[in-house]
Amino acid sequence: MRYYDVFNGDADGICALHQLRLEQPVESTLVTGLKREIALLEAVEAGPGDIVTVLDLSMERNRPALRRLLARGVLVRYFDHHDPGDIPDHAGLVAVIDPSGSACTSVIVDGVLHGRFRPWAVVGAFGDNQPDTAAGLAHTLGLDARQIATLRELGEDLNYNAYGQSESDVMMPPADLYRIVRRHASPFDLAAREAVVHRLKEERESDLAKASEVSPAHSGAGADAWVLPDATWSRRVSGTFANRLALDDPQRAHAVLTPIAGDDAYVLSVRSPRGEAMHASDFCRRFGAGGGRARAAGVDRLPRAELSHLFDALDQAWSAPSQSLG
Repeated sequence: MRYYDVFNGDADGICALHQLRLEQPVESTLVTGLKREIALLEAVEAGPGDIVTVLDLSMERNRPALRRLLARGVLVRYFDHHDPGDIPDHAGLVAVIDPSGSACTSVIVDGVLHGRFRPWAVVGAFGDNQPDTAAGLAHTLGLDARQIATLRELGEDLNYNAYGQSESDVMMPPADLYRIVRRHASPFDLAAREAVVHRLKEERESDLAKASEVSPAHSGAGADAWVLPDATWSRRVSGTFANRLALDDPQRAHAVLTPIAGDDAYVLSVRSPRGEAMHASDFCRRFGAGGGRARAAGVDRLPRAELSHLFDALDQAWSAPSQSLG
């Protein structure tokens, strides 16, 4: 029997897997990638009796590969918070999926493990830009403001390392970052003892400062769009910048576009406002290879020629600031 751990290389995927492996340590083959590398099950060559654990990856994007693995006799455990579409009805599949938007994958795993490693779920939720959920979990642990701030920064730092169009854009490959994380039972030890965390924090803050100097390329009644320059730092900070915009002004929608190197097109990140307005995931599906979750989604490739169409669509989808902050 062989084990495969297949996970999104962002904070949520890393923290979800770390909780599971603190509960059940095994030697496994790691399969991961940057934030936009979603269809990772295609790379798994598992056979009958092998166990594949999947975390924080859209089942919708991985369904063909999932069906092939199940047909081979592979046992699959699937934890996620994206809309799965049709979940295969198969005895070899255990799917724990909550697309409601109220929980990220780290929080879903926290529930399965009855809160045994909850500080890591707090880190994952902060990294996934779910501060209310993270703060609620932190409250159950009796953490003080300084401790909560530490976990928030750690989540944001781990998440920052997942954004880029290639591994040359980021400080280290996500698999290597996970290997550093798994040295520590406590996230407070990780934050205090690993120099890479401090380097990520410094680089993240520097890139955010550069992004903050960019003016919106489009401002509508309820949505704004930023076009970042063609630079390594902008590819690294795109998702972090979008998350920061959403935190600073949760009543508006925010779109961040980053040029794809060597292509006349952009990667698009969208954050939708709180309340009952259109979800970011539904909006992004209008543009081909797009999707994600309710309030945070993206498009892998948006041709430059579609920029004006994007701006018009933003104005139509969010014609006024949301008044509901539920």
